[in-house]
Amino acid sequence: MTDKNQTVGGDLDQVNAGEQIPADMGMRFKKAREGRGLSLFDIYLRTNIDVEQLSQIEGGEVIPPLGTVIKLAKALDIKIGYLVSGEEKKTYTIVRKDARTVISRYDASKEKQYGYGYESLAPHKTDRHMEPFLVTLEPSETEHQRSTHDGQEFIFVLQGEMEVRLEDEIHILEPGDSIYYDSTVPHLVKCHSKEPTKILAVLYAGK
Repeated sequence: MTDKNQTVGGDLDQVNAGEQIPADMGMRFKKAREGRGLSLFDIYLRTNIDVEQLSQIEGGEVIPPLGTVIKLAKALDIKIGYLVSGEEKKTYTIVRKDARTVISRYDASKEKQYGYGYESLAPHKTDRHMEPFLVTLEPSETEHQRSTHDGQEFIFVLQGEMEVRLEDEIHILEPGDSIYYDSTVPHLVKCHSKEPTKILAVLYAGK
């Protein structure tokens, strides 16, 4: 769902719930990168995400959007779930509604929240091929560019209105509406109303 030049929305409920996630995700990214003998510049060459942003992600200064997570996982040949929630150890996973961890996006100064946050609905499940997330899109005046990455996405609107931009097309989805598209198509998903929009997003990053 995006990198520095791309986003899923605005690419949350309790902002503070995700405070520890950036460092954890950054440490996992660094561990995987160093374990493969790759430099940040090597990752840049594989993803076109600039080195400064990669360094900020690795240091826990910014929280990457889902599209960026997908690109990083591809570059490292790992599952995106490892970066989001850590090691995969279970044959099944149950996530209680009061036990989900919200990952809220901020800029480098930690002062501005970007237009969405996400909660993994399948952490620690081994060998999973889908990545389900509960995403809260916040109203945002910021204009973002469309994202492209490998895979496919399925989105079901739970609450509010969602705007979907696919190349030159714009669609407005309401509760009960859904959309399925190839992530290789330039796309942007954002809140379309003055109130937060909740969606169920299932990502398949391919191999």
